[in-house]
Amino acid sequence: MANRLRNSRNGNRRPAKPAQPKVIEVAPMARHARTHRRHWGILLSFLALVILPTALTGWYMYAIADDQYESRVGFSVRSAESQSALDMLSGLGGLIGATSSSSSDPDILYEFIQSREMVERVDARMDLRAVFTQPWFDPVFSLPDDASIEDLVDYWSRMVRVYYDSGTKLIEVRAFAFTPQEAHRLAQLIYEEAEAKINELSSVARDDATRYAKEELDKAIDRLIKARQAMTEFRVRTQIVDPQADIAGQMGLLNSLQTKLAEALIEQDLLEQTARNGDPRLDKIAREIAVIEERIAEERRKLGVGGPDASANGEPEEGYAKVIGEYERLQVELKFAETAYVSALGAYDAALAEAQRTSRYLTAYLQPTYPETPTAPNRPLVVALIAGFLFIGWFSLVLVYYSFRDRR
Repeated sequence: MANRLRNSRNGNRRPAKPAQPKVIEVAPMARHARTHRRHWGILLSFLALVILPTALTGWYMYAIADDQYESRVGFSVRSAESQSALDMLSGLGGLIGATSSSSSDPDILYEFIQSREMVERVDARMDLRAVFTQPWFDPVFSLPDDASIEDLVDYWSRMVRVYYDSGTKLIEVRAFAFTPQEAHRLAQLIYEEAEAKINELSSVARDDATRYAKEELDKAIDRLIKARQAMTEFRVRTQIVDPQADIAGQMGLLNSLQTKLAEALIEQDLLEQTARNGDPRLDKIAREIAVIEERIAEERRKLGVGGPDASANGEPEEGYAKVIGEYERLQVELKFAETAYVSALGAYDAALAEAQRTSRYLTAYLQPTYPETPTAPNRPLVVALIAGFLFIGWFSLVLVYYSFRDRR
């Protein structure tokens, strides 16, 4: 029964269809390439945007652009510090100290050479407009005839190139001109003006280093002059050159008068013991004693120890004590002014010597060269660069065109 059912099932199944072969579609063969209008347009654009400008550039560079000559000059700022006499005697150093370059001076010169001040200085000694407008027709590489100072400064950066090595502090200047003589002259003037600038910086540095000492010296001189003038006015007013010597003489006179007074008093005492009343010798000795006492009182008033008595003309005498006090005050001021002057003069000399010990100067490791062969403009390089940039621009435009064409 089971076999029958199995056979009936197998009898009802349809026979399987044979497998269909896989069909591979092959694209039709490409047709022969043909030149379209876009191809002619691309070719014409290549000729117009690349070949023609390159040809015009080459014609201009080789037919119109004038030769430029290059003169080079190289220099550096140096500072030589010499040893002082004390250092040489004590053996602390050699005759000449280490020579080195200042850290800021080369940077200043680097900016100065490219500045308007340098252009104006060189233009005052060398007519730059006449030098840079020599080609009869060269609007690209020459300076216009009606150029302003700003145009001249901009053109200066093209004709004068400055190279600075911050490690070695060396500066090299390359000056270009349309004749060898003018290129050499331009480089020489740049070096001279740079040297003058360094001298100005050195002078300013010396002035700054000695300014304070010079101000103190001027004050000391003024104080000394005033002190001497005050002493002179005192001597003219008192008619006394040296009150110390004058008072010593006055004291000697006073001592002599007192000695004579003592002798006269002794003589008077002896006469009173031996002479009779009305003896003329007593009157004479009495008058002598009175004169001596009056002279002693007068001399004491001059010395300022005789009290506030008035002089013969009714005006108070200026005592020697006051005169001596004023003289001593003036003498102290004069000595102080002299000491201050000597000290200020020594400080000024020391500051000046210290400032002069460090001298900065410009030294040239490459003197201005005299060119014989033109080195600019670099015609092959300029033509190659123009052609390369034009080709890159044209190729970019072609790619943009095809990208828009494929989107449609």
